[in-house]
Amino acid sequence: METLTALFGSPAKVKLLRLFLFNDSTVFLMKEITLRTKCSSSAAKKELNTLEKSEMIKRRQVSKDIQVSKGKKMVTKKIHGQGYILNDKFPYLDPLKSLLTITSLNADESLAKRFTNAGKIKLFIASGVFIQNWDSRVDLLIVGDELNLLKIESVIKIIESEIGKEIAYSAFETQDFEYRLGIHDRLVRDILDYPHVTLLDRLGIEPQ
Repeated sequence: METLTALFGSPAKVKLLRLFLFNDSTVFLMKEITLRTKCSSSAAKKELNTLEKSEMIKRRQVSKDIQVSKGKKMVTKKIHGQGYILNDKFPYLDPLKSLLTITSLNADESLAKRFTNAGKIKLFIASGVFIQNWDSRVDLLIVGDELNLLKIESVIKIIESEIGKEIAYSAFETQDFEYRLGIHDRLVRDILDYPHVTLLDRLGIEPQ
């Protein structure tokens, strides 16, 4: 992120670029933009104005259902208003997307360490967006004991705000995963049989 911030001027702009480039057919309301990027309203508005002036994004009226917080609960609310969408005629979309893809979160030890406090992790596999394999069913596989799903979800949300794309992940307790592995569960096989990077393996799943 540091390199991109130096190039583009602010972390908020990098997050917005990724949000629009990796969700190129989606119209985002301001509420969604701030939630997805975890940027303040003022920072988001400033960068949206800049991107609109460059003609990379454009405004569009939209009516859609979104999740909003009501006290401690999340409720669905229909909102009508002005949204923003990527301008598919912008001439530099492909080079920008290539740059932001290359500099997305990499599948390395620092990724696995983000989940250190989420339980006793025994197996951690990265695929999909982390290795630029866009056809993968799952981006992350997390296996362990006493997994804290709320903490896992919290870390996932932070990562999503950084890369601008929703992450598909699966988390299993060790016993459940070993059972699924034994019966050749389709989801598990789709992860293990296709391109992936194993960042932690205390179960001896991967061949040495």
